[in-house]
Amino acid sequence: VAFVICRSLEGLKTFSYLEELILDNNLLGNDLLLPKLPHLHTLTLNKNQISFQRNTCKILLDHLAEVVPSLQYLSLLGNIACPNELVCKDKDEDDYQRYRYFVLHKLTNLKFLDTRKVTTREREEALIRGAFMKVVKPK
Repeated sequence: VAFVICRSLEGLKTFSYLEELILDNNLLGNDLLLPKLPHLHTLTLNKNQISFQRNTCKILLDHLAEVVPSLQYLSLLGNIACPNELVCKDKDEDDYQRYRYFVLHKLTNLKFLDTRKVTTREREEALIRGAFMKVVKPK
C-alpha cells in the first residue's frame, strides 16, 4: 500500500471497476470532480477542504450522486462541511444531525455516513426535511 497526495484525479477514469477509494488528506475541495465510477461503494474524503460555502457542497453531492450511483459508505470527517464538536467548538450534535439529513437527502443509497450506520428514521427524516437542513445557526 502506497500513500500519495493527489494532485489530479484524471487517472481514475481508467479504473471503472474501482470499488473503494480513499482520498483522505489531499487538500481536495468542493470542486472535486470524479469520473463515472459505477461500482464504487466506498469513498472516504476525510480531512480535506470540503465546506458548505454557498451552494458548492450541494453541487458536490449532486455530482457524487451522478458519478458514483452505487455509493454506500461515505466519510467526510475532518472537513468544514462535517460539523463535528471535537473539531469545531461552536458545533454540536444538532449541527451534525442536520448535516446528516442533508447528505442523506442527496445520496439516498448511503448505508453509512462517516462512522455511523444510517438508520431508517434518519432516512425518513432526510426524505421529508433533508433539503432544508443546509441552514446554519446564527451567531
